[in-house]
Amino acid sequence: MVAVRVEPRAVPAALEAVGSLRAVQEVMLAPEVAGRVTAIRFQPGSNVGAGAALIQLYDAPEQADRAAALAKAKLAQAQLGRSRELAATGAESRELLQQREAEVAQAVAAVRQLDARISQKRIAAPFAGMLGVRKVNLGQYLNPGDAIASLTALDRLYADFTVPQQELAKLRVGGVVALTSDAWPGRRFAARVTTIEPRIGEDSRNVLVQALVANPDRALRPGMYVNAALELPPQLGALVVPLTAIQTSASGDSVTVVRAGKAAIVPVTTGRRIGNSIVVTNGLKPGDVVVSEGQLRVQPNAAVRVTRLIPAMED
Repeated sequence: MVAVRVEPRAVPAALEAVGSLRAVQEVMLAPEVAGRVTAIRFQPGSNVGAGAALIQLYDAPEQADRAAALAKAKLAQAQLGRSRELAATGAESRELLQQREAEVAQAVAAVRQLDARISQKRIAAPFAGMLGVRKVNLGQYLNPGDAIASLTALDRLYADFTVPQQELAKLRVGGVVALTSDAWPGRRFAARVTTIEPRIGEDSRNVLVQALVANPDRALRPGMYVNAALELPPQLGALVVPLTAIQTSASGDSVTVVRAGKAAIVPVTTGRRIGNSIVVTNGLKPGDVVVSEGQLRVQPNAAVRVTRLIPAMED
């Protein structure tokens, strides 16, 4: 039969919680002003860069007004130039020169105002990201705030999770968090704590923690649920046995211990699971030899012979 000798050791510790992912940058694109859609310059689901033009609204009246305002600005500039030459010789009054300067300033401001209005008719990506489902059609009249499409930056995401208030002393900004998702079995994503909510939730008495995770391959998506394990300092002096050593019954967990060549059934209290091993918090002492395979064939007080002694936990 196979057994293990239990010795105190340091084991990794973690604070586990269930969290959800949220985009660092995400927005529902919408127009600031009303207008008719004259051009759609994106494909749903495509990646776009910051500043990429996405939607064009009808702006012919504003473009015509801008051309007229620009012509007035050029004329005002020419009149100002002549006035400066005449004022230098005393052929024109100082008051008229100041008037010309004011006219130029007003003309330039008019052009800038129209530029701002024209800019509002062009909806562009405020940051690089992936576009969602298109919600508008060519020729459609849009009102301010009408949804066009979502834009989400997927290169970095926030993982939000909560922990009980009694764990507050274990939290720190910069702490390492391991994230796992059932969408990607076997993968672990490394994140770091960026924010610890200063206020405790009054209803739950939990602390909200936010971690930042890099997502270069865009495997993770906003809205996903994830399991978060906040790494803590190692637990020292832990007694660890293989999962196969634990026997579960209606009366609780127990293990078979070899003492003086005989089997003894010892009730135990278990803690965290670590891979294929588990921490025993009560019931064992250092040096105990625990049967890990074949214990179901052993009766209490029966003589046993250990054929193989293995480490309690593989490094």
